[in-house]
Amino acid sequence: MPWKRLSHQLLLPELEMIQIPAHTRTWAHYRVRSRAKKALCPRCPTLSSSVYDRRLCTVKDAPIRDQIVFLKIEKRRFWCKPCRKPFTEYIPGIKKGSRTTERFKRSVVWACENFVDLERVQKAYRVSAGYVFKTLYTRLDEKLRMRQYPWPSTIGVDEHSFRRLKGRTEFASVIVDYPNKRVFELAQGKTTGDLLGQLGHIEGRENVKNAIVDLCDPFKNFIRSHFPNAKIIADKFHVLRLVTPALMKKRFEITGTRADAKARRLLLCSSHKLDHWERKTIWDYLDQYPELQELYRWKERLHKFYRTRGYYRAHLALRQMCDEMALSLIPEIKTLRRTLLKWREEILNYFLTGLTNGRTEGYNNLAKLVQKRAFGYRSFRNYRLRLLSACA
Repeated sequence: MPWKRLSHQLLLPELEMIQIPAHTRTWAHYRVRSRAKKALCPRCPTLSSSVYDRRLCTVKDAPIRDQIVFLKIEKRRFWCKPCRKPFTEYIPGIKKGSRTTERFKRSVVWACENFVDLERVQKAYRVSAGYVFKTLYTRLDEKLRMRQYPWPSTIGVDEHSFRRLKGRTEFASVIVDYPNKRVFELAQGKTTGDLLGQLGHIEGRENVKNAIVDLCDPFKNFIRSHFPNAKIIADKFHVLRLVTPALMKKRFEITGTRADAKARRLLLCSSHKLDHWERKTIWDYLDQYPELQELYRWKERLHKFYRTRGYYRAHLALRQMCDEMALSLIPEIKTLRRTLLKWREEILNYFLTGLTNGRTEGYNNLAKLVQKRAFGYRSFRNYRLRLLSACA
């Protein structure tokens, strides 16, 4: 019959159509039943073919061309002779007590990941907001459990703001798996205690050989205490921008405006990348302001330091630079010297590996997009599942 051939294409494989569907432009009802002749008793492993009675239940299936599909399943209740009790047959693809098929749930999850917002998913599938949230985050949690594995050999650690609560900013720390190019884990907070409490259960901490961080003491303490074989690498970008706030502050005191974007770009850009006339323009301008000129010189020394080839040469260049900084009278330069000495070993490790935290910063930008798309999150659990799914 035509509708029986149609049932092979539209319905679950275990079901067959027994009645031509009633439908309108927005919905369709299919009267179906199971193809199996026998059923297994859930209490004892006994097959039974003795039908006790029949019951009709309605289950929502995945939509077909924007048409909501309802399956009116004619379920049979079989009689189990050893147990001397009736039982209801099980339909694969429909969980016990559920009013929707697993295919419908997968379709809802797909819509949540591709629609602009979850409100559109509710209207398209004609379900409640609670059902969308429960289905989405339950499925994301199941996928995350299947992807769990031990610590990788190289990780990147960085933080970003999660939300503001009562005037206080809450942070989330992202751990990036560099070999597999994905976000490995997300932790709430950025203190050493927060990270140890939420990440301490993960196996294989002796696998970590390299850990790239910005100049953040809690991350440094966490890596030293938790990863016995890890080499800490200070991110190149964060070291280069150490003198940037003092340089911009001094420039603002001189010019008194933030509108001159070209001058700001020229001061922050490495002179190694500028042409002759741009460099001449900068130095002619800096000759009028000695303090700004000195700050700019030390900014250029940092850029020159990172163009050094080899660990030993970088070691000598950093020691010489710190010695010359001790003669400066500018407080910002003295603070810069103390920071460089404090992170000396981590800065020099860059010349052994060449690793930076650029991949982690990229995932931080993606995390901000996930937050903006949802207009913020109140639950860190939901935010963690959504971000790990987006960056898998």
